[in-house]
Amino acid sequence: MQLVSVRASFIMDPMWDCASISGRDLHQMSTIGNSTNITWHKSSVEKHDRQELLQQKGCVIWITGLSGSGKSTLACALSHGLHSRGKLTYVLDGDNVRHGLNSDLSFKSEDRTENIRRIGEVAKLFADAGIICIASLISPYRKERDACRALLPEGDFIEVYLDVPLQVCESRDPKGLYKLARAGKIKGFTGIDDPYEPPSNCEIVLKQKAKDIVSPCEMAQTVISYLEAKGYLQA
Repeated sequence: MQLVSVRASFIMDPMWDCASISGRDLHQMSTIGNSTNITWHKSSVEKHDRQELLQQKGCVIWITGLSGSGKSTLACALSHGLHSRGKLTYVLDGDNVRHGLNSDLSFKSEDRTENIRRIGEVAKLFADAGIICIASLISPYRKERDACRALLPEGDFIEVYLDVPLQVCESRDPKGLYKLARAGKIKGFTGIDDPYEPPSNCEIVLKQKAKDIVSPCEMAQTVISYLEAKGYLQA
């Protein structure tokens, strides 16, 4: 078998249009976190190119609310509704992510924080790819949600709050978690012995009442109408 040597000098080919990064920027990026000698390599294909290809704008739709509020159901309905319009989406469901990327994390406070941080970073990558990323997880603390918002350009983080009363969520109890929490078998459960901090200034609030239930499709349409109005469903 003949081995072919490939020169690495193609990286500097001007056809790649890798805009120059100043020495100051290189220094700043080389000391990210606890790592050193890390530089950001600019791609020849940028976000706007991918958005033009997909005929949509990448963003993150962050669905937050109590367990049993219907976050996953809304995420599925929203993904289906956008798919039927020819739009590319991806759902990052809190439970699903814990099967893989975050399988090493527990439900302790520090691990829950790390869980949200990781999902925020992954959602950012999807948005940069031009995809409409739908993140669905309790994410009970404003500080952590705001940290995820800060990762994206202004306007590209769309916080959707499922405002459903605790008693309604508890009456559903699809996983039987509220029952276990009430029995003291689960500690630090959001809404029972751990707080949930509602968004103070989110983009969309979807209210549910015990006697006035809005269907997932109706709620999804509310979000889709917002995306249409803000220009996310076109390049």
